[in-house]
Amino acid sequence: MMNKKIGWGIVGLGNIAGKFAGDLALSPEAELVAVASRDSGNARRFSEQYGAKKAYATYEALFEDPEVVVVYIATPHSFHHSQTLAALKSGKNVICEKPLGINASEVRQMTALAAEKGLFLMEALWSRFNPSIQQVYNLVKKGELGAISYLRADFAFPALDRDPRGRLLNPSLAGGSLLDIGIYPVFLAYLFLGIPKDIKVSAHFHTTGAEKQIAMIFDYDEAMAVLYSGFSSHSEMKAEISCESGSAILNPRWHHAESFQWQKGEEVREVFRPLKGSGYIYEIEEVHRCLRAGARESALWSWADSIALHSLLDRVRGLADINFPAG
Repeated sequence: MMNKKIGWGIVGLGNIAGKFAGDLALSPEAELVAVASRDSGNARRFSEQYGAKKAYATYEALFEDPEVVVVYIATPHSFHHSQTLAALKSGKNVICEKPLGINASEVRQMTALAAEKGLFLMEALWSRFNPSIQQVYNLVKKGELGAISYLRADFAFPALDRDPRGRLLNPSLAGGSLLDIGIYPVFLAYLFLGIPKDIKVSAHFHTTGAEKQIAMIFDYDEAMAVLYSGFSSHSEMKAEISCESGSAILNPRWHHAESFQWQKGEEVREVFRPLKGSGYIYEIEEVHRCLRAGARESALWSWADSIALHSLLDRVRGLADINFPAG
């Protein structure tokens, strides 16, 4: 594997998988070996569009393909746990779309199996690898602006007209804004501030029982984070990290920012970091780096990070009384 292309497989062939496959083509290290969908026609069309060598009508067939080194899982949330476990049991390295599981218990089971099998596993939280977010994170952590006092992040878009049986509004598929898009503001607070000492939550629910909008306050010893996600309207989708002597603003849409503002005293700078492709290439490159180094997890987004993030999401769900049939 060190001297040849890394063979990829993709399961779950929706919109995100298409963007991911498009960015795979940007990497000279990657080869899209196989794709899989329970709809054989969809698998065939996707393989033709994105140049995959093989199209499978079952996920199991892809997991057994000896040419596939790493599997990207992009199915609805409630399938991530079982499909990741199945891929790992078949000896495949895995990068699974966020949320890695629908609760921290699932994530612990997944990371434990990856450790037992000696395989790579990573949650596909692409924002962690975004160049703008990485640069702001590194500058803030170096103390360039002093200690963080306030963080604000939101993510919302109108989706209440979507199919109630679909992944966004269906509790059976772990639907609702929190796990789909609220995970991004929670991630940002965790990345910059860590685990809060207290959390306050207010949520509203759709007629399906899925949470449709949620506001969160994370309270730290010397800082607060104000977070929001929702399906009932648009929001600005700008993230602010305010510190003792200045601030950084990740420009909309901040979770895949291509620029940020840096303010210190009277100085204000605009920094542009245009994305390659759709922005998935950076997590793809991280997977390649880890595989070639023999690493089983990413130092930038580790198993412990995924467990901590999902433990926070579990706390928020408990406070908001967000429940899924699957757990």
